[in-house]
Amino acid sequence: MAKAVIIGIPGEAGLWLADLDAGTVTPLNPTGDLATANGLRKKGGTFSNNVDLAVAVSSVQVALSGHVDG
Repeated sequence: MAKAVIIGIPGEAGLWLADLDAGTVTPLNPTGDLATANGLRKKGGTFSNNVDLAVAVSSVQVALSGHVDG
């Protein structure tokens, strides 16, 4: 099972690394294939691998309320 997730969302230029074991999220400077994928993302492309749910919400409060922005 994955213990870390790389996150990129529209409007956010950088990528973030969420370490699920440590409970932290830190900026990530992509290199190699990840940098290539990030370049495509910046042009509007999407990439996912081994993720079965991902939802961007407008705030932490929205997520904690159980709602999904539409």
